Amino acid sequence: MADEKIHESVIAGSWYTDQPDQLRAELERYLDRASSAPSSGSLVGLIVPHAGYYYSGGVAAHAYKLLKDRPRQRVLILAPSHRAAFHGASVYHLGGFRTPLGVVPLDRELVGALRAHAPLVGYVPGAEAQEHSLEIQLPFLQVVVGAFRITPVIMGDQSVKTCRELAAIIAEECRERDVLIVASTDLSHYHPYNEAVRLDRTVLDRVGAFDPEGLLEAHEDGKCEACGLGPMLTLMFAARELGAKRAAVLHYANSGDVSGDRSGVVGYMAAAIYGEEKNGRKSKEGARKVGVDLGLSPEEKDTLREIAYQAIRSRCLGEPMPDIPASTPKLNELRGAFVCLHKGGELRGCIGMIEGRKPLHVTIREMAIQAAFSDPRFCALERGELEQIDLELSVLTPLERIDDPSRIEIGRHGLLVRRGYHSGLLLPQVAEEHGWGRREFLEWTCRKAGLPLDAWKDSETEIYVFSADVF
Repeated sequence: MADEKIHESVIAGSWYTDQPDQLRAELERYLDRASSAPSSGSLVGLIVPHAGYYYSGGVAAHAYKLLKDRPRQRVLILAPSHRAAFHGASVYHLGGFRTPLGVVPLDRELVGALRAHAPLVGYVPGAEAQEHSLEIQLPFLQVVVGAFRITPVIMGDQSVKTCRELAAIIAEECRERDVLIVASTDLSHYHPYNEAVRLDRTVLDRVGAFDPEGLLEAHEDGKCEACGLGPMLTLMFAARELGAKRAAVLHYANSGDVSGDRSGVVGYMAAAIYGEEKNGRKSKEGARKVGVDLGLSPEEKDTLREIAYQAIRSRCLGEPMPDIPASTPKLNELRGAFVCLHKGGELRGCIGMIEGRKPLHVTIREMAIQAAFSDPRFCALERGELEQIDLELSVLTPLERIDDPSRIEIGRHGLLVRRGYHSGLLLPQVAEEHGWGRREFLEWTCRKAGLPLDAWKDSETEIYVFSADVF
């Protein structure tokens, strides 16, 4: 909007670099080093720290890495006010937020819906002016998610009454909207290292147990500290109303682990809150089959699954792969294929060959090894995980270029988008699992290619469809 008042960053150049390329590279390094934490259930919210990236970026990356394979276009950030005291919550509604990576637009629909709940929710002029706890989250989201809309909520009052009332409002307004809720908080401040760890352990235990009442009681008894207790409690209360069932602590560290100075440290935690699986593997039973039937017999499918598993197992254990006969005509067809690994219902690796250059059984064997040990999004599979993985194989049909996007059939077609050196592919099951329509499917495939979301409209962009036998 032409009359928007963009909020300019007040922490670029201090809390993180103001050089876009350096900032992106720094965050990518943190994300590459962060471990993956596969877990079943829909992601309702994250708890992340808000110190300068030098101190807390490595911790925050463990939470934001979860969005690599489940990106969200709408994010509500709950942040504590460090410099202004006021009742309730302030929601900035005048324009987007600028970082060195660009402007994050407001989610005007949700912003308006929240501000209708006055007087608890309103706008306090200047509440956001110097508030780092909100701004520090934006570059991470820009790198991991790309295009998204923000609802910035700064809490000036962290009383339990405000937390419960605000949580009820957020749950009401987010129930029918696909919104990720992010709570911004650091933990104990400036205690000696061992004392800080003791205090912070109480927070980790209560968050991990998804016990907001226990966290509140421990805080009131002086057993823990958190400058963003209000955002944490609000997220947990709202998540519970939204059907969340559990939480997981992803990582903990403090400033002493980074600087080496353990005389007075600040604690940092990354955590996630999960609800019931909406579109994941646990809900697939009874769902309509995606893709097509390529005529593979049950025995041939079992053979391909065994080849994939034994290839992974042999590489993991350093043993020769057993000889598995694959002599039927269909197993020797030249076909592209993808092998996806899941652990606990969450993606653990997925790599494939688009075009049929080798016999199908050879492609499956090679892609299984690649998915388990060479997917750059995940660390290599370890021995202890062998019995925990599920395999999903997708045998592809040839690519077909289309000029009319209306030909795309959700649940049948996968997409490949290509322009210049950029290309991105999503399998047929992805759109079905996320409940996307054609437009969203095209946009997310463009995003996968590193292109603007509307690049599919450009005449220079090539769009291909294909299908797959998924089993």
